[in-house]
Amino acid sequence: METVAASLGSVIGDFWHNQLVDHDREAVFLVLLGFLLSFSFIRLSTRLMRSPKVPWWPGSIVSESGVHLHHLVFGIVAMMVAGVIGFADHGQTDWFLVAAAAFGIGIGLTIDEFALWVHLEDVYWAEEGRRSIDATVITAVSLALIMFGVRPFEILSDSPEALLGSLIAIVMVLVGVVVCVLKDRFLHALVGFFVWPIGLYGAIRLGKPNSRWAKKRYGQRNPKKQARSERRFRPDRRTERFKEWFRDAVGGGIGQDRHP
Repeated sequence: METVAASLGSVIGDFWHNQLVDHDREAVFLVLLGFLLSFSFIRLSTRLMRSPKVPWWPGSIVSESGVHLHHLVFGIVAMMVAGVIGFADHGQTDWFLVAAAAFGIGIGLTIDEFALWVHLEDVYWAEEGRRSIDATVITAVSLALIMFGVRPFEILSDSPEALLGSLIAIVMVLVGVVVCVLKDRFLHALVGFFVWPIGLYGAIRLGKPNSRWAKKRYGQRNPKKQARSERRFRPDRRTERFKEWFRDAVGGGIGQDRHP
């Protein structure tokens, strides 16, 4: 047992120093780790609150007047405190890493209630609440890409030509991302922001039938493309079934309108 623990500790130590410290990625890693752990914990906690099999699990924080403190409040406070500590420390001590972990925890608590930001009502267990799961995936992918050193673009200022080329590249990246968003291809937009060929691929592909792009350019103006889009993105296609399975597995089922 001690040998296994020593080996595991050695692997973790090598990863920390060789992959993170040597590349100045330890703070972003702690943000990602804190985010994943806090989201996993709070989502598990809310599901246990619903379950009649775990009656001993503590419930929500509700005042005597009936005021409900959503956990995004604690997430916002955690990010505020972590931000102040991080700015005050300037990355000079280990408190900076503590602030990074706390900031990630705050992100997890806040993103879990992303749907509340959008709808301004408690839709945690409603269909609209699935937006929180989608936002979590997007946030996790973004943080992972940043941690591994992926950058969307670089501004070169060695010469006017280099600066002009950088600006043109930035515009191309942003145009591709915007078109993907208009077509409701959000994952392509996210990854395309960091890896521009993905954004270009999503931008030239067919938009989803209910997207803003389809409403402006398909429909009665181009019924053939609208029909193609509806066939391509039919609700029972395999990827949609997988998405629904994933949302159920992570977020729980639909059917409880109020947050527990």
